[in-house]
Amino acid sequence: MRSPHNWVRKMRFPKPYADVVQRFRVPGGFLLLAAFVWLAQPTSKTILAGLPLCGAGLFIRAWAAGHLRKNEQLTRSGPYAYVRNPLYVGSLLLAGGMVVAANSTWMALVFLATFVLVYLPVIQLEEQHLRSLFPEYAEYARQVPSLIPRLGTRNSPSHRASFCWRLYRRNKEWRALLGFLFGLAWLLWKLTFTLSSQAA
Repeated sequence: MRSPHNWVRKMRFPKPYADVVQRFRVPGGFLLLAAFVWLAQPTSKTILAGLPLCGAGLFIRAWAAGHLRKNEQLTRSGPYAYVRNPLYVGSLLLAGGMVVAANSTWMALVFLATFVLVYLPVIQLEEQHLRSLFPEYAEYARQVPSLIPRLGTRNSPSHRASFCWRLYRRNKEWRALLGFLFGLAWLLWKLTFTLSSQAA
């Protein structure tokens, strides 16, 4: 059976394509939000089923943000000891939880296409930037997987550091929590509206 680590590593996109995708990532995010608003058909069961994934995603993103010193030093502590892109792993879990809560096959397909065609090339572009910025990144990349943590993978104790709330705030990670709360509020409103319409 082919290892998922090999699958992620072999997914390569041309740099011109990655540059274009990165430039339009923010407008694409608004389109994804519009699809979520339009396609969501939540039920109480799907919302409850999606919440654990959302919680795990928020936790991983917060944990990563509390260790990340962007463009200042190569971060190897916290979740970065187990996976090179924990913010994207957290986003993947968070978005996956919202897709489950939204209860829409079309939304799931849109999310999958966005991850493969937008976020994978952006991740590769960002890793190229890190390789040019930090000479030690190549060795780090050999030791730690990109997106799928390998059981037992971690860095040496010399790279450990404590979670820092100042970094969490500086990296503006609170915006992920705010976005989740808005998304959850929309799902709850749409569920209430649907139940009211059915009862009328």
